[in-house]
Amino acid sequence: MRFIGLFLIIPLAAQVPDFVGKVYPFLDRAGCKGCHNENGVASASRLIFPGEGAGADEILRAGMGMRRLVRRERPEESLLVLKPTNRVAHAGGVRLVKGSEGEAALRGWAAYLASLPEGVGERPAAARALTVVMRRLTHAQYNNTVADLLGDRTRPANQFPPEDVVNGFTNQAAGQSISPLMAEDYARAAGRLARNAARAGALARLIPCDKARPGCSAEFVRSFGERAFRRPLTEREVASFVRLLGADFDAVTVVEAMLQSPAFLFHTGTGQWATASRLSYLLWDTAPDATLREAAAKGQLGTRAQIEAQARRLMADGRARLAMNQFLAEWLRFDRVKGALRERKLYPEFGAELIGAMLEETSRLFGHLVWEDKSILEFFTAEYSFLSYSLAGLYEVPAPASEFGMVRFPAGGKRAGVLGHASFLTVTSKPAETAPTERGLFVREHFLCQMVPPPPPGVSTTLPVISDEKPITNRERLAGHLSSPTCASCHRLVDPIGFGFEQFDAIGRYREKQIALVYPPVDTTKKNIRRDGVPVAVPVDTRATILGLPNSDFSNPAEAGRILAATPACQRCVVKQFFRYATGRAETEADRPHLDEAFDRFVKSGFRFRELMLAVVTSRPFLEESLHGN
Repeated sequence: MRFIGLFLIIPLAAQVPDFVGKVYPFLDRAGCKGCHNENGVASASRLIFPGEGAGADEILRAGMGMRRLVRRERPEESLLVLKPTNRVAHAGGVRLVKGSEGEAALRGWAAYLASLPEGVGERPAAARALTVVMRRLTHAQYNNTVADLLGDRTRPANQFPPEDVVNGFTNQAAGQSISPLMAEDYARAAGRLARNAARAGALARLIPCDKARPGCSAEFVRSFGERAFRRPLTEREVASFVRLLGADFDAVTVVEAMLQSPAFLFHTGTGQWATASRLSYLLWDTAPDATLREAAAKGQLGTRAQIEAQARRLMADGRARLAMNQFLAEWLRFDRVKGALRERKLYPEFGAELIGAMLEETSRLFGHLVWEDKSILEFFTAEYSFLSYSLAGLYEVPAPASEFGMVRFPAGGKRAGVLGHASFLTVTSKPAETAPTERGLFVREHFLCQMVPPPPPGVSTTLPVISDEKPITNRERLAGHLSSPTCASCHRLVDPIGFGFEQFDAIGRYREKQIALVYPPVDTTKKNIRRDGVPVAVPVDTRATILGLPNSDFSNPAEAGRILAATPACQRCVVKQFFRYATGRAETEADRPHLDEAFDRFVKSGFRFRELMLAVVTSRPFLEESLHGN
C-alpha cells in the first residue's frame, strides 16, 4: 500500500467502502449535518460535516475524520454507530433505524476506519485560500456616504427596497445582489442628489479650482472621484468623466454618473486603498476621511501596527459609536422589535415610545461596556441597566435620576443582562403571548452561533388553542413537540431554553402567571357575531436547561445570562458575529486559525470588545490581499 496526498490508497479497491457514494447519502438524508456543522448545535462535538455544495474530497475528509469516534477493538460499539441509532443517548434522537441499510453502511465504514494504521485519516490543518467577496454599500452606508460627500442628509436609501438579512446581517455579500428595481432607485437617487447639491451650493464648493483654468476639469474629476470611489481614478476613468463634463463644465451630470458607478456602489478598491475603505466602513459606517486617504496614498497602511494605529484613531471618534450601534441593531434584530405588534387589550402601553425605550436601553448597555472598556460578557450578566421613566415603570423598579440614567436591579433578582431586556423578550414573542420556541431559538442562533435545522416538510406547527374550558400553559401546549419523534429532535434544543423566560411576558414585564386571550365558541348559525377574547390566568413553570451545555439548568434571565457568559461557545460566538459583520460573509474552515487568534486576544484582554475589534481589523481575512508585511 502507498500514500497519495492525505489519504491511504489500498490496492484492493473493493475492500474500501464508498463513503461518498454509499455511506454519506444515508447520513445526509438522516439530517445529521443539520446539527453537525461548524455552526450547528453539535458544533462542539468531534463530528463535523462540510457545508452545502461541498465536493467529494471535503466529504471524504469528513468521513475519514470519523476515525476519532471509532473503537479500534470493537468498531460495532463505537459512538459513530451507537449514537445515530440512539442506542447511546443522542440529542438528535433516532437518525438511523436499527437494522436498516443505512446502519449497515455506517457499520461497514466504522469497521474500515478501525482497520487503518495509526495516523492515517487524521484531519489536516486547513490550507485553503481565504475567501474574497465583493460587497456593495448597505443602505446605512449609502446614506452616510452621500451625506459626507454632498452634505445631503435626506437619507435617500430609506426609500430603496428592503435589504436581505443573511447570516444575521444586511452587509453580507451573499445577499447583496442589485435587482432591476434597486438599479432604478439608484439612478433616481443619483439624479436627485446631484441636482440638490447644485441648488444648495454644495457642488460649487467641491470644485477645487477656477473652472476656466486649463486642467480644472481633470482636477475636479480626480478630487471628487477619489472621494466617491474611495481610490484614485485611472487615467481612462479621468478621461471618460472629463468628456462627460464637457466644455460647459456639467458637474451635475458627472456627479450623477459617479453615484451610479459600480466603483461608488461597491467596495472595489485594492491594496491599501481597500484597507482604508474597509476600516472606515466598519468603524464609521461611511467613506474614509482625508487622513485615511492620505495614509493609503503614502503607503502607510501596509503593516498591522499602522492599521491598528488608524483603527484606534477611528474608534476614538463619536462616529464609531454610531457604527457599532448599527452592528448591535442587526445582531439583535432591532428591526423586528420596531415592527412588532401587540394585542391592544393585553398590552395597552405598547407603542412607539416604549419600543424606542427598549432599543435605547440595550444600546446604552452595549455602548457602556464597549466604550468604557469593560468586559462585554457583562452584557449577559449586568445587574443594572439604563432605563427611561416608562421602562422603569414596566420593570417595576425605581425611576432613574434622569431619563436613561443607570438603575440597579434588586440584588438576587430574576432580571439581568440583555436576556432580561424588554427588547429581547419582545422580539421573541407573539402579538398576544410569549413564544418559548422563538426565545430558545434566538439564544441558540444569536448568542451561541448554533443553527437549528428547520422542521421537516409537511410537519404541522399548529399548537393546541387555549380554551376557557381547560386553560393550559405554553409549556403544556409545547409538550406535543417534545413527545413527537419527528419534532423532538429539534424542539428539545430550543423549547427547554425558552421555558426559563416564561415569567416575563410578551413586552418584558414580570408576571407570576401567564395571561392569554381565549375565544369561547361562537354560535355558527348566527352571522356577524364578534368573538371577544377573554383573559385567562394560568401558572407558569420556568424550569429550563440548555441541552449540550454542562450545568446549564436555570429558571430566569439572570441565571441564563451567567451560564452564557461562562460558556466558551457564547464567548466564541461574540467573535464570530463581529467577524461576519466585519468581513461581510460567513466564516470558513480556512478562517479558523484567524478566529482562534482573535479569540485569544479577546480572552487575554478580559473580553474587552474594543480589543476584539482591533484583532479582527488586523486579521488576514479582513484585510485580504491588501496586507503586506506584519
